[in-house]
Amino acid sequence: MSTVTPAASVERELAAIAGEEHVARTDFEINGVVPAIQVSPGSPEEVGAVLQLANERGLVVAPAGGLTQQQIGCVPERVDILLSTRRMNQIEQYDPGDLTISVAAGMAFAGMQQQLFQHQQWVPCDAANLERATVGGLMATGAAGPLKSTFGHMRDFCIGVQFVTVDGKVVKGGGRVVKNVAGYDLMKLLTGSYGSLAVITRVNFKVFPRPRQTRTFICPFASLDEALQFRTRVFQSPLTPMCLEILSPRAPEYLCDTGPGPVKDPDHYLPEKPMALPAMEWRIALRAAGSDNVLARYARELGGAVAGTWEGKEEERFWKWVSHFEQSVLARHRNAMVIHTHLPIQGVGAALQAMERAAPDHNLIPAAVGRAATGNLVLAFVPIPVDPPSAMQYANCVSAFRGMLPPGSSAEVAQCPMEAKPHFDVWGTTPTDVNMMRAVKRAIDPKNILNRGRFIV
Repeated sequence: MSTVTPAASVERELAAIAGEEHVARTDFEINGVVPAIQVSPGSPEEVGAVLQLANERGLVVAPAGGLTQQQIGCVPERVDILLSTRRMNQIEQYDPGDLTISVAAGMAFAGMQQQLFQHQQWVPCDAANLERATVGGLMATGAAGPLKSTFGHMRDFCIGVQFVTVDGKVVKGGGRVVKNVAGYDLMKLLTGSYGSLAVITRVNFKVFPRPRQTRTFICPFASLDEALQFRTRVFQSPLTPMCLEILSPRAPEYLCDTGPGPVKDPDHYLPEKPMALPAMEWRIALRAAGSDNVLARYARELGGAVAGTWEGKEEERFWKWVSHFEQSVLARHRNAMVIHTHLPIQGVGAALQAMERAAPDHNLIPAAVGRAATGNLVLAFVPIPVDPPSAMQYANCVSAFRGMLPPGSSAEVAQCPMEAKPHFDVWGTTPTDVNMMRAVKRAIDPKNILNRGRFIV
């Protein structure tokens, strides 16, 4: 673990910008690197002043919200300033009739959602840790959950954004109305950039009517091929499920509540109370919304494939467990590795087969959940030896797994022991234009002060 001692002059200048009570030392670490100082600006203008100071002094800044995704990415060379947005945490404008909401980036997503629920509306995102995760953090990391199957990414219902650049300028893109097509699509540029381009300070969303009734159907299968064939039948049917999730044989072991208790030994991979599901191997979980007649049609169309259904609180709990699968694995295994995939839909089967082959070849236990309709899988690799695995064990497993993926795929290592990260590229190859990404980074942040060394560029 490394840390940097801030210059007294920098600490004083930050206090002059945000207030002395909002500048403090921190013991929070980002991949083993402890920021020299933490500052919590209270407005976009204060964020601009902090970034301008950092840019002039050549200080590295790590933007932060709820601190739920800070361990993703490469090990930073240093972090001089941890810039927290949590003081900017209010709803700035909400018009239920126009189906739009404007929220400061530091507001916890669950707080915003609770306000929307009062009007039977919602922003359809079910990523993990929504009680802590901020709106800006979710946008910056591109976080999503099972609802992505139908509603898409958060950027798909983001209609406006305010952000601050490293030279201190407060910039706006989009607007506060749904039919807004003017200007560059800066929302998509910033979404998933991991705070490497600018600091998001406000987000405008279009909101949706909240489903009044949903039901989840669990369909077990003896093999992966049978599960994928069922998925194809659903695609070809008139059914339009909200979620279509695939669960590997060991995934149900982690569909359970995880408290703040001690992390298990690396070789202790079975939880005490795994979720009770039919004793079959692969499973498809399908969530539908609609009237009694609509849900009855789902039951008829799915027929004998259905082994169980959930509604109400039991259903909500199940989908929360699916969203928190990654966190459940990490809470139980200090040495677990988690990989996120971005695949063509037809590549889901190949990726799951690659996981099932690569994991045991490197003394790892595989478990997976994922969006069967979008190719976004969350793959867990759990070590079984008592002794911690070597860094090369992870590197070799990642290399073998990526080598078996179909063309046009990418797989990022979202979580693994910090010691292993220098031995491979955690982001992997990407089908996007990396040279263009580098050009954008140089144009917007020429001194590379935002999240230096963490992201792809």
